[in-house]
Amino acid sequence: MTTRRSLLAASALACFLPQVASAQSRVPPPPSPRPATPPAAPAPAGESLLVEKKVFEFQNYRTRGGANLATGRVGYQTAGTLNAAGDNAVLITHFFSGNSHAFGRYAAGEAPGYWDSIIGPGKPIDTGRFFVIASDTLVNLNARDARTTTTGPASVNPSTGRPYAMDFPVVSIRDFVEVQKLLLESLGVKKLALAAGGSMGALQVIEWACAYPGWVERAMPVIGTGEMDAWLLGWMDLWEAPIRLDPNWRNGDYYAQGRQPPLQGLAEALRIVTLQSRDRGWARDFGRKPGEGQDPSRRIQDRFAVEQWLDDNAMARARMSDANSFLYLTRANQLFLNEYDSRDAALARSRARWLVMPSVTDRVFPVEYGHELAAALKGMGQNVQTVDLKGPLGHLEGVANIAQAAAAIRTFLSR
Repeated sequence: MTTRRSLLAASALACFLPQVASAQSRVPPPPSPRPATPPAAPAPAGESLLVEKKVFEFQNYRTRGGANLATGRVGYQTAGTLNAAGDNAVLITHFFSGNSHAFGRYAAGEAPGYWDSIIGPGKPIDTGRFFVIASDTLVNLNARDARTTTTGPASVNPSTGRPYAMDFPVVSIRDFVEVQKLLLESLGVKKLALAAGGSMGALQVIEWACAYPGWVERAMPVIGTGEMDAWLLGWMDLWEAPIRLDPNWRNGDYYAQGRQPPLQGLAEALRIVTLQSRDRGWARDFGRKPGEGQDPSRRIQDRFAVEQWLDDNAMARARMSDANSFLYLTRANQLFLNEYDSRDAALARSRARWLVMPSVTDRVFPVEYGHELAAALKGMGQNVQTVDLKGPLGHLEGVANIAQAAAAIRTFLSR
């Protein structure tokens, strides 16, 4: 039975980035990058760390599609201490609408990161043992968030002095991995004791394990898939459609002064994503109740409570996001493992130990995708175990309710 607590947890996650951004608008820009250091204020076991957002800059990056990116920046945060061998690092990769705030708090009283329940002193991913890094991706959706640092279509093209818009090169999940590798090397990391991430983060984990098998000792893809098949490609296209149909989109040319961004189209796209990321159980508390001051039985324009909630939350997120970045992100997802002849050809390269965690109520990457990934790995003789996440939050079980797998994660890291 869906509880009010579960509903509130899912609601809080949906609003997470706008809420954080409003608090972040009162703080100065992130500092310049510097070598990894222990947390500024160590926390007792089981509590949240205080973490610092940093910026990594790189030059002359050649994308997997062959384009040159003269300069780029991604934000990141760390906790723990890198050992002398450089092999106790853990990389956390984020989901489609997320950023590097996977753990800890930026200031006392602020919201913790989305996986804070499993990352920190004495937690399953123990920062007393591991050096943990979480980074923003290229073309991050939250380009308008003060604590998201990314290079993408909303960034200024140094050769023109104007935003790239659709002149930004196409990038893939593999490009995310390549930029992360540059970041890790700059920090002195030689090997990953664990690569872990949820949803789009799971795709990055798998891409890491296939592209750099000598780097990844353990891989933990959560609520992910081992392949982007035609059905999933079609869903990505449906996500994009409202943006492309918004007249303010102008084929991506909406950054000029006096032009309005395609806010309505972006909100509609996020509304689709928001509902698909939840299961039926999440919505039971809404029932068929009308929205506040609404009467759908009398006026066709009036809304039910669930519709009103989706509208409000999608618009709040849209105001902190960039529509072109949404389109570039969906394309990056569509290009997952695109450099290999097949899923199995990619997975055969891995030498990692695997912990695969699908959600049984997932509507974005249905549970069979996770089971098929695990079966493929087992068929190759690879070391893999599967833990099914359960609960009413659907796809979000792998983000908001990851603590249910705490014991399995702790055991996985003890071997």
